[in-house]
Amino acid sequence: MSRALFVHRAGPALTLQDDGRPGWITYGLSRGGAMDRLALAEGRALLGQKGSVALEMGGMGGLFEATEDLRIALTGAPMRATIDGAPLLWHASHLLPRGATLDIGPATSGAYGYLHVGGGFEGPELLGAVSAHLTAGLGRAVEAGARLPVGPDRGGATGRKLPVEDRFGGGTLRVVASLQTALFPEDQRDRFAEEGFTRDNRANRMGVKVNPDGPGYGVEGGLSVVSEVIALGDIQMTGDGAPFVLLAECQTTGGYPRLATVIPADLPRIAQAPAGARLRFRWISLDEALAAEVTRRRLEAELSRRAVPVVRHPADVPDLLSHKLVSGFSSGDHHDH
Repeated sequence: MSRALFVHRAGPALTLQDDGRPGWITYGLSRGGAMDRLALAEGRALLGQKGSVALEMGGMGGLFEATEDLRIALTGAPMRATIDGAPLLWHASHLLPRGATLDIGPATSGAYGYLHVGGGFEGPELLGAVSAHLTAGLGRAVEAGARLPVGPDRGGATGRKLPVEDRFGGGTLRVVASLQTALFPEDQRDRFAEEGFTRDNRANRMGVKVNPDGPGYGVEGGLSVVSEVIALGDIQMTGDGAPFVLLAECQTTGGYPRLATVIPADLPRIAQAPAGARLRFRWISLDEALAAEVTRRRLEAELSRRAVPVVRHPADVPDLLSHKLVSGFSSGDHHDH
């Protein structure tokens, strides 16, 4: 039987995701891809591979079984996870033995968790990517009973973990001026960086609504702004005056006024903010935004070097004899002097 992962139980928002489809905005298709692309990079670093497809789990995972031994990694929003009842460390890589049950429950913080496999999940490519873009009708959600093919794995270590900065409970989002920032009154632009916001219950792969502590935002004649290109991270002000942060599957053009744009380095934080999370916005310059992007790319490039072994007690390893316990050997007749 070929390498695959069976889905015995599926959470409500399971999709296969990669880095998306850049380059199609002219044709009305946003990039899509994983909501938290940093989590994709973390999984690849833990498994020592590039460009693979992961299973994105919105809010909750599912129940899975492998047809063969698989290397796996768990990244993104921490979720309760076990293999045959033994708890698993999140932000880490593990061995999923053939026939063992991987049970991934609800998120304990954040919104989107990711399951990676050695070799990556395989699927039909549409417009250069495997990722599901539900808004555009490309691909579909993963449901119970699915059999997810897994590509060939070059092999490598498991039992490794990554130190991960907490981005799963809200916090401060850095923003730059958007095309229509100047249309908003100065007092609203100032208040935007001074007051707090709460992540609304309404959110999906298109975007997240955040409710201000004070009155709503808007510009005179704001609902008749000429439609123009949308950028990932744009913050639209809809009719009720509450900001709406546009994310992976956002539209490509829009006529709602946009007060600001969340910089790419902070998109994982807003994507991972759970309902009720507290958020703030901070204006920065374009030069500061570019510097943040340079830092983000450097940190992603260094992820594989930051992975370290998971230290486990031998009593917690049920298949201890199948692990490589030493890196060398002795003939037995050598003596130290």
